[in-house]
Amino acid sequence: MVNEKVSDRASFFDIIRAASVSGGMEVSMDNFYLAIDLGASSGRHILGHISNGRMKTEEIYRFENKMQKTDNHLRWDEKKLFQEIVDGIKKCKELGKIPVSLAIDSWGIDFVLLDQRDQILGSMVSYRDSRTKGMEEKVFRIVSESELYYRTGIQREIFNTIYQLMAVKHENPEYIQNAATMLMVADFFQFMLTGNKVQDYTNATTTQLVDPVAKDWDYELIDRLGFRKDMFLPISMPGSTVGRLKKEICDMVGFDCEVILPCTHDTASAVLAVPALDDDFMYISSGTWSLMGVERKKPDCSEESRQKNFANEGGYEYRFRYLKNIMGLWMIQSVKKEYDNKYSFEDFCRLAKENDDYPSRVDVQDKIFLAPPNMTEAIRDYCRNTNQPIPRTPGEISFVIYSSLAECYAKTAGEIEKITGKLYKRIHVVGGGANADYLNELTAHYTGKTVYAGPSEASAIGNLAAQMMKAKEFNSVEEARACISRSSDIKVYEQ
Repeated sequence: MVNEKVSDRASFFDIIRAASVSGGMEVSMDNFYLAIDLGASSGRHILGHISNGRMKTEEIYRFENKMQKTDNHLRWDEKKLFQEIVDGIKKCKELGKIPVSLAIDSWGIDFVLLDQRDQILGSMVSYRDSRTKGMEEKVFRIVSESELYYRTGIQREIFNTIYQLMAVKHENPEYIQNAATMLMVADFFQFMLTGNKVQDYTNATTTQLVDPVAKDWDYELIDRLGFRKDMFLPISMPGSTVGRLKKEICDMVGFDCEVILPCTHDTASAVLAVPALDDDFMYISSGTWSLMGVERKKPDCSEESRQKNFANEGGYEYRFRYLKNIMGLWMIQSVKKEYDNKYSFEDFCRLAKENDDYPSRVDVQDKIFLAPPNMTEAIRDYCRNTNQPIPRTPGEISFVIYSSLAECYAKTAGEIEKITGKLYKRIHVVGGGANADYLNELTAHYTGKTVYAGPSEASAIGNLAAQMMKAKEFNSVEEARACISRSSDIKVYEQ
């Protein structure tokens, strides 16, 4: 049962008040912007500014993020995350580079429920938790799968917010009854910094509760599902102002600045950072997950789109990220840990290439790879159960992962082209996977398209771009992308 109760906001501040920055120092007069990018495995603080027409970035703080299992649920440690956020902001003062604004982006889907006193009801449970098992059936008794897709345009995934909320309603109905506000992860932490509650559009769409045509909450759907309509805040667009740092936060970090709403969903920020000079591209936001798709001006909630399980997620300026959620580097990240980090990601790429004639493949979309006790054994079990050779060595395991991902990319590219009726010549790979050379080689080979890899810190760069557009450093998405293209080292992989 989800029954842990976290103390109110003051407790967060008490945890880290002792680390408050004091003293003064001369600071740079450049216009710096701070992107706080929260990933499902790590977080980082990246400062950016414009110099000679290029975006310059500097990582000033990085920390690990991981799930913890307590009371039979996988949870995020929101106290530790908030402490890391504040500690990273403090680095700006230490470096003498005070940002004019900051913004937070994070993974999607997960949320907190706050009561009338802004206390968390329960805790910040991870989307990889098993509490959503059986919740699809409960939702589909109220609204059919086809109607749900027609109303929201979001692909069917067991971990979507809609099923998480249904799990809360089933396990802890008092949380739904007492909830005054629902905030997605990044919005929650920006509230902790400013005291202002603002709901970003891009992350709201990942809940599977937003009407893609009206671009607002589907309140009729919310009411039918038995969720409280008043806990869903009005939706705001990236580029909006959240507020300024609260006094107690200013005292901790040693300065004040504005907090801007970016594309708080990290994939939306990553897509904003695609260094494309036109709209003739596919993208893969390659990290823990691989989000593969295209930008579209209108949603596609057709039956064909539903059958292929594509999502119409919100992007900057109401652009739609028409994409498929594909299991990504989570698989190799898990294997790396299971080998006690003996091998680097570069090692795994090299070892995979040395085993490029290995015949076995897995369906990377199979739910057994979502959160297995042991990823290596899950891969072996899949191969065993499908009568394929069982990979034994790190090289064989890594080749199975990389080749299976690349084949899934190729299949997805074909589906996108069939549905959109448009052929795409290139794929932009952004995010951590831009550094996975061998995977990018395989992607070019299997898709038959030229792959452009980079930038690797795309979510943070897209976060910075939203802040810079707010500050009129750029006048459009096209200007921002052109600058990112000039500023990035892009590797090209031919088919």
